[in-house]
Amino acid sequence: MLFLPIRGPRLAERLVRLVVGLLLFGAGSGLMLQSDLGLSPWDVLHQGLAIQLGLTVGAWTVIVAFVVLLLWLPLRERYGLGTLLNALIIGPAIDMTTAIVPQPDALPARAMLMVVGVVIVAIATGLYIGAHFGPGPRDGLMTGISKRGPSIRLTRAVIELTVLVLGWMLGGTVGVGTVVFAVAIGPLVQVFLPIFEVDLQD
Repeated sequence: MLFLPIRGPRLAERLVRLVVGLLLFGAGSGLMLQSDLGLSPWDVLHQGLAIQLGLTVGAWTVIVAFVVLLLWLPLRERYGLGTLLNALIIGPAIDMTTAIVPQPDALPARAMLMVVGVVIVAIATGLYIGAHFGPGPRDGLMTGISKRGPSIRLTRAVIELTVLVLGWMLGGTVGVGTVVFAVAIGPLVQVFLPIFEVDLQD
């Protein structure tokens, strides 16, 4: 079966958490973009593509997500509702946030946007992963490859380093925000995921 079934307890609550989480993920990414202090590896790639080829960062977030989903096919990974909504919602939420939130000039304001953006992305990750509707396109690519040999840590490191370097070569912003994201996102998600995870045994 190509798609994971949509079932389980507390379905309506999980759907709300999923959508809110994805919207917040896009908002947090948009705040990091407006800080101009560095982005997550995948967003460095999205921004680089936007600079070189036009369209918005959000549009490229959607396009890249669906390209990555094509790579799932030979890996025989199964799409979930969360997988597809991840590909569709985060990009527009990034563009909406950058349209609403101005890009400040003062460094303290930019630093605040960056920090708040990272924290919001971590909370959002806890919400949408904790809803149990399947992994996002990029996470599913990593887990799919890791099932066939390399550890998930090595797989994640190689993929994210590759997209980071490619995005930087295309003109994407690599900076202190990139480092803060890389160092902080794992521990923060570890804090927030147990808080927002829905217990499917209820």
